[in-house]
Amino acid sequence: MTTAKKILGLLGRGIGYSYSPLIHNTALEILGLPYYYTIFDVADHDRIGIALKGAAALGIAGFNVTTPYKQTVVPFLDELSPEAASIRAVNTIVNREGRLQGHNTDIAGFASPLFQYGEAISRSKAAIFGIGGAALAAIEAFRIYFSIREILLFVRDGEKAFSMLQSSPSKDLVTIVQMDKLLSGDDTTVGNLNTCSVLVNATPVGTKGRADASQSIVPSSAGLIRKGQIVYDMVYNPYETPLLSDARKTGAETVPGIEMLIGQAARSFELWTGNAMPVDKVRPVVLKALTGTP
Repeated sequence: MTTAKKILGLLGRGIGYSYSPLIHNTALEILGLPYYYTIFDVADHDRIGIALKGAAALGIAGFNVTTPYKQTVVPFLDELSPEAASIRAVNTIVNREGRLQGHNTDIAGFASPLFQYGEAISRSKAAIFGIGGAALAAIEAFRIYFSIREILLFVRDGEKAFSMLQSSPSKDLVTIVQMDKLLSGDDTTVGNLNTCSVLVNATPVGTKGRADASQSIVPSSAGLIRKGQIVYDMVYNPYETPLLSDARKTGAETVPGIEMLIGQAARSFELWTGNAMPVDKVRPVVLKALTGTP
């Protein structure tokens, strides 16, 4: 008798491009676990509550949550893990006998590829571009794992950023900077950016298929990225984004977004299945699909 597979999935909007099904189904197949991972594309915020109520009733085992719903899902969950509660953003939901538990594996997933640079980052300054669930996870990761001294948060909407940071335990580390000041070449703003040991793109700018796919969140003007900086792009498709390409040309160290995607996925996988993801076997499959090369 064949055992029915439990369903896992990605909850988001316009997410047909995602590599999460490849990551998780590859790992599940390798380990022979009775799960199948798919995509749940929800059209708007108003339908999230209905979707989660239905998922609990249907016994769907769990979800990853992506843009733009990492904060939208929070009121509809039965409980939050400490890391999810700290930033009020969830990227992983586990269904425990009808109770939906929210977790945030983005925090540890974001940090994982940066540990090799720990000495350079520790007690230094960082710059993050964007404000949303991904940016909040990066802020928290810098506080927890690297004892960062200050974070410059470059945003277009300062009021939104201020509001979102009010419940963050890291808010005192963050200085909000209007993106317009950087784009206009303000000397003080450019100088402050240059003092940062690490730059992070937490926006979707540069993602394959978007209107701004050929753009970099940091203009390629001289002096905005310097040799020796660590430049981290959360965008994972393409593998080398315009930002990473520009950074590599300056002699900066680069961290592609696929490493965060795999890092957070591994932690979600363990929450759902109780098994460690075979990352060393999954990574080459994903990189081959993403880059077209073995």
